[in-house]
Amino acid sequence: MVVQGSVHKYGDNVDTDVIIPARYLNTSDHDELASHCMEDIDSDFVNRVKTGDIIVAGKNFGCGSSREHAPIAIKASGISCVIASTFARIFYRNAINIGLAILECDEAARDISAGDQIRVDFDTGVIQNLTTGKEYQAEPFPPFIQNIIAKGGLMNTI
Repeated sequence: MVVQGSVHKYGDNVDTDVIIPARYLNTSDHDELASHCMEDIDSDFVNRVKTGDIIVAGKNFGCGSSREHAPIAIKASGISCVIASTFARIFYRNAINIGLAILECDEAARDISAGDQIRVDFDTGVIQNLTTGKEYQAEPFPPFIQNIIAKGGLMNTI
C-alpha cells in the first residue's frame, strides 16, 4: 500500500488532549470527532487538512489519556498516515486497532517540513519527500499488522 499527501507538522509530546480535547469525548461519531481534531494545538487544521494528508511529529506522539478517540479523530479527518520519532505505546496500539497507519522514523520526523509532499510505501517502509528528493527508511509493519490497517482496523479482520 502506498499513500501520498501534504504534511502537517507538529513537535514533541503531542498528547491526546490536544488531538481531541476532552470536552468532545461525549460522542463516538467519527465525523464529529474529526471536526475538532487538533483544534487546541492547530485551530486551522480542520480547514487545511485534505484526504490523504500526513501528520509528521516528534517524540512521544499520542501521550496522555488512553482513549481511542484520538486516532479515530485523526483517521476520520482524512489523514492517511502519522509519522513520528516515537509514539506513546497506548496510542500506537490504539492506532493499529482502528486501522490508522503509523510509522516511526526519527530522521524523517526531524527533516520533513510542513507543506512538503511525501509518499509512503508501507510494504517497504520507504518514505520519500517529493519536495526535497530525500528518502528515509522506517521499519515496515509485518504483514499481519499491514492487513489489520488495510482492512480498517482489528474488528474488520475477525
